[in-house]
Amino acid sequence: MQPGSRLLAIVASLVVIAALPGSTASLAAEEPSHLPAWLRAHVGYGEAQIAPVVLERARALYLRKTRERAVNNPCYFAMDATRPHTLGKGGRRFYIICEADRSFRAISSGHGGGRHLRGIANFANGKRCAKNFGNAMGSALTTGGPYVTSEHTTSFKGYYPVAGGRHAALLRSFVQFDGEGETANARQREIGGHAAVLLRGACLRKKSDSPYADQKGYVPFGTVENYSDGRSSGCTSWSPPDAKQIVAMLKNKSATLYIYPESTDIDAVARAVKTGGSPSHAGLYWNASCLREIRAPKYWPKETLEPIIARYEKNHPAPPPRPTPICTR
Repeated sequence: MQPGSRLLAIVASLVVIAALPGSTASLAAEEPSHLPAWLRAHVGYGEAQIAPVVLERARALYLRKTRERAVNNPCYFAMDATRPHTLGKGGRRFYIICEADRSFRAISSGHGGGRHLRGIANFANGKRCAKNFGNAMGSALTTGGPYVTSEHTTSFKGYYPVAGGRHAALLRSFVQFDGEGETANARQREIGGHAAVLLRGACLRKKSDSPYADQKGYVPFGTVENYSDGRSSGCTSWSPPDAKQIVAMLKNKSATLYIYPESTDIDAVARAVKTGGSPSHAGLYWNASCLREIRAPKYWPKETLEPIIARYEKNHPAPPPRPTPICTR
């Protein structure tokens, strides 16, 4: 091949790569496309495997942020929100990848439940498959794209009963995510990762010796609800054991997280479905099982959805918060 022809071929290949959803020519030019053999064994569409496009983008984000010294964790994370979420029956779609020690783990993770604004808009998601995605404030939707983990805080939720008539403190850690592009408002939306547990039916009881007691010596008591098989408010939720491991991994070591799909992927798949074509035949990816269930995905940009939510909440103001009652027994 002549030098001029070789240059034209390289330019043409970069144009094709730049046209792929979620890709950029700069990343394509900088990132090595060759995966280690041990990692290639985990690539695919089966249970506990990661789809090629999800890994490609997650790895490119990790390499870029490592070069920029924006992260210092030897591991990186990815999530495929097009896969089904069925705890204990498959549905492992959150990935922990540590190339330094050649480890790959797939675990379960919740997705944003969305909301049904009666008479105005329905962007609610079922437990198994996510149909609606978006980045609007107050939407409780998952947004695909690049994130970097930031600080984490641990908060006391209350006491709950354990064996032997005793009570234990429920402490839940929250890892803040920072994003860019369509995920740039992650901090304003309070988007991050945490264990899928909360305290239900709380009432106040005197426990003056507790370090968590208020000025009058009261602390909340209730029962723990584990919603690992449910949905979230837009955050990434894990089972308590998995959350404990991930939070420990992130102590003083920020990491990248790439969540698939982005808005361009969603719109492209929706167009393919609308025209009666197969997304896979068009070079697009969506989990086949969930696509059959949701028929077509939809992305709700904040510019469209935030005015709708604001109008609904103006017409349906939330009742004033009720004080936590005193325990009667």
